[in-house]
Amino acid sequence: MKRKQYRIDNGDGWRLDATRYWDPDRLDTSRRPVMAVPGFCMNCFVLNYHPSERPLVEFLVDAGLEVWTTHLRGQGDSERGRGRSRFGFAELAGVDMPAVIDFVINQGESEPEQVDLIGCSLGATVSYAYLAMNPADHRVGALVNIGGPLRWNRVHPLLRIAVQCPPLLGVAPIRGTRQLAKMAMPLIRRFPWLVSPYLNADIVDLTKGETLVQTVDDPNPELTRQMAQWIRDGDLVVDQLNISHALYAVDVPIQCVLAMQDGVVTPEAALSILDHIGSHEVDVVEVGSYHTPHAHADLFVSEGVGRKVFQPVCDWLEKVA
Repeated sequence: MKRKQYRIDNGDGWRLDATRYWDPDRLDTSRRPVMAVPGFCMNCFVLNYHPSERPLVEFLVDAGLEVWTTHLRGQGDSERGRGRSRFGFAELAGVDMPAVIDFVINQGESEPEQVDLIGCSLGATVSYAYLAMNPADHRVGALVNIGGPLRWNRVHPLLRIAVQCPPLLGVAPIRGTRQLAKMAMPLIRRFPWLVSPYLNADIVDLTKGETLVQTVDDPNPELTRQMAQWIRDGDLVVDQLNISHALYAVDVPIQCVLAMQDGVVTPEAALSILDHIGSHEVDVVEVGSYHTPHAHADLFVSEGVGRKVFQPVCDWLEKVA
């Protein structure tokens, strides 16, 4: 597998980061390139790393796809020039997404002038907002949602408590999130129930937790405030556009992958997209059971995730190619 890193000028004072992965011996240039968008407080590290199995990127590359992991502003190695440090959904979906999609289509080897999006957690929400803002010229062939919410039909009680005062959440930046997560790993290994809404420690190798936390980024205060308001209101509104309502005009094949015991993005919030998007091609992958609960992070780093999540994603993308 080969890789090459790029910097993308988004025209708004940021240089966005993207990495291209491909296998020259397997690449099928007739297929649409795949572009992965990470979530809140997350970068793409975990998409190309798994503590005990092949990661998502390797599954996709082995399936003959050209794969791009992308960092929007404030994520990963993206760099701020003269752009504003505070930003929200309007900038991510309205500025960064089209800039990266155009770059991927123009720079890659794949022939189709569309991309298949894989939205991870909040990355799926940003992808929804991009589609809603561009219902007729979005350049998206298909969309995979891995644990991402659209409408908050049900909110976990702990999350509801955390978002009770959105303005306070947007007051000051939070720094050192990754280091705090690393320092917390010994406590999490001793008392795994503390993170049970986020991951099931029985199916995640926490001995490599200090490596896994490399996927953690600092949150942006303005985006945090907007998220809190969205969770309280139920619907996401970006620049007076109700994203849920606008998606009725979008017909894009969609696969929805969800963790049945997710305490961050409840199954109802993940499945809410099916009630609003105008897609005629829909697939649902439910992961987790009473005997083996799966939470939010388990969709990326748990044991058996290749068989339960990554391979079904590859199979579906081939079906809708």
